[in-house]
Amino acid sequence: MLDKRKFYINGEWVAPAKANDFEVINPSTEEPCAVISIGDQADTDAAVAAARAAFIGWSETPKEERLALVEKLADIYEARSAEMGEAISMEMGAPISMAKTAQSGSGAFHIRNFIRAFKKYEFDRHLGAHAPNDRILHEPVGVCGLITPWNWPMNQVTLKVIPAIAVGCTVVLKPSEIAPLSSMLFAEMIDEAGFPPGVFNLVNGDGVGVGTQLSGHKEVDMISFTGSTRAGIAISKNAADTVKRVALELGGKGANIVFADADEKAVKRGVIQCLANSGQSCNAPTRMLVERSIYNEAVKTATAVASAAAVDIASKEGRHIGPVVSELQYNKIQTLIEKGIAEGAKLIAGGPGRPEGLDKGYFVRPTVFADVNNNMAIAREEIFGPVLVMIPFDTEEEAVAVANDTVYGLTNYVQTQDGAKANRMARRLRSGMVEMNGNPRGAGAPFGGYKQSGNGREGGVWGLEDFLEVKSVSGWSDE
Repeated sequence: MLDKRKFYINGEWVAPAKANDFEVINPSTEEPCAVISIGDQADTDAAVAAARAAFIGWSETPKEERLALVEKLADIYEARSAEMGEAISMEMGAPISMAKTAQSGSGAFHIRNFIRAFKKYEFDRHLGAHAPNDRILHEPVGVCGLITPWNWPMNQVTLKVIPAIAVGCTVVLKPSEIAPLSSMLFAEMIDEAGFPPGVFNLVNGDGVGVGTQLSGHKEVDMISFTGSTRAGIAISKNAADTVKRVALELGGKGANIVFADADEKAVKRGVIQCLANSGQSCNAPTRMLVERSIYNEAVKTATAVASAAAVDIASKEGRHIGPVVSELQYNKIQTLIEKGIAEGAKLIAGGPGRPEGLDKGYFVRPTVFADVNNNMAIAREEIFGPVLVMIPFDTEEEAVAVANDTVYGLTNYVQTQDGAKANRMARRLRSGMVEMNGNPRGAGAPFGGYKQSGNGREGGVWGLEDFLEVKSVSGWSDE
């Protein structure tokens, strides 16, 4: 079992102020794979103090020097990418083939995209020809507390850490205590790259402890959080007393609207995307809305695709689904599957319990419900497991109304070969992102949502600007 009890504070690996061991569980085996420490107020204060002390020097470091360090980090990350994949697979259950590609690869992808955006970013700008002596200055917010989830560890860590330190902020990272090993490996990479002490700090802990301490800390200027809407609300309330900036990337209940003229692979693609990462993605298309004229055929396809989806341990190579991350998540998903049955939804694939042959580990059967209505709990709550609900619709108006009838607004999906209809739908759907006909959004596109899916945007130029203040200056001298 790995001993990972230390924190990374002020450029050094240090022991916690007080011993408080926590076991990291391998979700494929239900056995401990590592032990970490849960931090307390003294650890949080030490990390924040280090970040505060480093801020002025780092924020005044020339852009080129900060860029060079981020580029060095990118090289180190890519050289250790396989190692990162192994850590992610062990801690949160992503199948090893996926962990070494999509999971670990997302980190390298974001680092390189931020480098591209940062090189072109103009921090000092003219207001306009009408005010030749006015300047708009974009300056780092300050000390940032970054709280990241377990489902896509490096995706979220790099979406926060890289833009923050690139623009001149200093940070304290609190990764999920359930899946902290990848973030600790990332801290090793930061150290190897040679960032100045205090620029990046890591303290492990839970949300009630270190998370609350960071969000309410008077020396923290900004909190960036990814996780549940419930936790995001609590963070916002706790941060209000210090009027710090709060950026939130929260839950989702994405609608995948399949029209009768969708391409022939649309339904299969939607089921696979819903089940990916064991359904543990906030932007998963978990509600499939299908035009009634093709609904029965879509139900048959979804049944076949979900029933054929393999489930197995994370350490095995291949294109299968791994376990969900924890016993808590497993129990929540099982409860909602049972609730769907009780509500009268038609179970067409999967169902309660573990898949056959897997009597240990947090494995969930790929599950599909048909004949769901949007008032059922399984259509309204974020299940965060491999569970798809299917809802028929008759008109474009009805599809828009059902899709928007949710507290969430992260990602919606549209499947139609009618370009004008696709564009109409994209405008009318109340979500921060809309993906059409299986086309992924481009590198550097902003990630974020409407309503209770959060605020702020991550990725590309928008991700840089989330960590910047805007200063307006008159009487600027060009001398």
